[in-house]
Amino acid sequence: MTTTVDLAAQPAAGPPVPRAGTLRLIRSELRWVLRRPRTLVALGLLALVPVAIGVTLTLTDGIRAGGGAERGGPSLLAAVAGNGLVLPVAALSITMVLLMPLVVSMAAADALAGEAAHGTLRGLLLAPVGRVRLVMVKAVGVLVVAVLAAGLVAVTGWLTGMVLIGGDGLVTLSGTTVPLGTATLRVALVAGWVAAQMAAVGAVALAISAATDHPLVVMAASMAGLILFGVLRSLSALDWLHPVLLTEGWISVADVLRDPMPTEGLLTGLLRAGCYVLIGLSVAVARTATREG
Repeated sequence: MTTTVDLAAQPAAGPPVPRAGTLRLIRSELRWVLRRPRTLVALGLLALVPVAIGVTLTLTDGIRAGGGAERGGPSLLAAVAGNGLVLPVAALSITMVLLMPLVVSMAAADALAGEAAHGTLRGLLLAPVGRVRLVMVKAVGVLVVAVLAAGLVAVTGWLTGMVLIGGDGLVTLSGTTVPLGTATLRVALVAGWVAAQMAAVGAVALAISAATDHPLVVMAASMAGLILFGVLRSLSALDWLHPVLLTEGWISVADVLRDPMPTEGLLTGLLRAGCYVLIGLSVAVARTATREG
């Protein structure tokens, strides 16, 4: 007995699933990132750091520490007294050591490991979106958090310094005075430089995030790595290793307060950060591309 199959009765194949546009994916990712309560709280707390420093220095009539104009650290706070435009640079120098990397690592942890922990990463991997493009979209979200973190600290530091401390210009560590407009450009320069360093931290954290399903592991590993870099940098026997440590050039942030401004340390720091971004994103892409969907 022969059975005939009515092809007309077969359900027609549906249209191919359209690929989502890259800009649409980025907009969706940014909406998700910037609406996340913990991201907003973390950015808000970062913005309060220069305000707290400015209020403290104003109430205590500034910090006058002896010892000259050394790079970074307490000497920057000493230079804030009567010199309000130093405040954003000092705030960026302080927050980039611990607080800002923590915020950026948190964003990277939520990007991939957080999605995996909530069970939504599998859907993203099965979606009609290339995995390389998915990682790039997640990287854009982390980069935006890094830029916002540095920008908020710089803006609130500038405003707080001008309102509470004042000053017609920037008195550099070299003893010269830089006009207000040039000083503001220098603050913007250091903010962009710090954002680049935080982008490097975020890229490494994103690589760790692609290799685990636990966001806390990403944050712990990222912060432990920065602490380890600091320890290794303090060992003179490992001078040969120092040039490859991400935190090695972070003391160069104070170079914007010198006149003329040395650029070698800043450019080397940018190059080092770029290498870390390239390595971190490459590892994240490789791990995501081989991840089971």
